[in-house]
Parts: sequence; structure tokens; C-alpha cells
Amino acid sequence: MHHCNSRFMSAIRWLTLLPLLWLAGCSLSPQPDNDNLVELAPGVRITLPSPAEYGGSLSASQLIRISWQQEGKAQTRTLPVQLQITPQKLALAGFSSWGSRILSLTYENGQITTAVLPGLGDTLPKPEQVALNLMLTLWPISAWDKALAGTGWQLQQQGLSRQLLSPEGLPMIRIDYSAADKLAGPISFRDNALGLTITITTLSQGADHDSSQSH
Repeated sequence: MHHCNSRFMSAIRWLTLLPLLWLAGCSLSPQPDNDNLVELAPGVRITLPSPAEYGGSLSASQLIRISWQQEGKAQTRTLPVQLQITPQKLALAGFSSWGSRILSLTYENGQITTAVLPGLGDTLPKPEQVALNLMLTLWPISAWDKALAGTGWQLQQQGLSRQLLSPEGLPMIRIDYSAADKLAGPISFRDNALGLTITITTLSQGADHDSSQSH
């Protein structure tokens, strides 16, 4: 429980800082490379699927809206994002309302590299967690079957919904799509442990990938 509270407070600090980040004009600060091991849950680390396992290429402009409850009041924040996926690389960048880049992430050759505004490394979410949530949403179920093998965790899809289930069968994350083509409408990503709902709206895209595939 303490771990979840710590994660929640870290997420809230990040969300509260977003308006300040949008107004900032500082340059990004490169961060050390990280391998492709990420924490799925306390004590559980997995290897991320590769960019190639996405099954094609994608370039998309998205708007991310984060919603949560704080002291009984509904809170929301939004962040413009540019996403690029090729068989070789995943690249993600977040922008201010003025168009300045405030964070970026690349995943290439089994390594995650990030850049963030100076001095905010302890308040922004870990970049590998950003990649994890993105890939849980977009990568085929077959790629996750391999990544989760032997952990007891499962990512299941039925119709237009996905759920990440713990070894006890508890739904930790639920993802709901508006259409079979995942990017054709808003996507709702609910983290039950943190009490956060993230709505992803794709404003424009180009791809050679059938994003309706689940296997």
C-alpha cells in the first residue's frame, strides 16, 4: 500500500507541474540510457517488447488528457504528444502549449534514452513507465504474451477492451478503445492502483500498420 501511495503522490506532483512545464522555455537535459527492463509491479520487472513487434510504422500527433480525484474534486491536465514508431525505434515527445518540447523518449537497440527539463527528473514519471503504458495500449497481445511469460501476469483483450491482470486475476489496468482501429477514436486508459484515467485522442496519423490487430 505504501508503494502505491508513493506512486500516486509522484503522479500527482507531475500532473500539478504540467501547467508550469508548458510555460517553461528551458532546453531539455539528456538523461543516462536505461535498458529495456521496466517495473510492471513492485518486485516484478519485465523486458519490453521490441519496436519491431508493433508490426509496422506509425507517426501520430496526440492529445493526452489526465483525470483524477484530489480531495474530492475532479482534476484534469492535458499534454500534446508526438509519437513515432518504426521497426527500429520508438520515439515520444511531449510539448508545451507554446510548442516547445519539454520531454522526450527514444527506445532503440534495446535501450531507453530520455531528455527532460533540467531539475525535474525527480518529479516527472519514469520514462520507462511512459513507454510501458504506451506499449500496453498499442502493441499486439502476442507481443505481450512473450514479455509476460513466466510472470503470472496477463494482458487480455475482449472486443474493444484490454485488461492487465495480476497473478491473482485482479484487473490492475483497463484500456477501452472507441473502435477496432485503435487510433480512430479516443482511448481510455485506467490505472486502478493509482486512480488515474488517461484519455488519448489521436489528432492526426500516418501508418502502414493495421492497428485493429490484437495478436
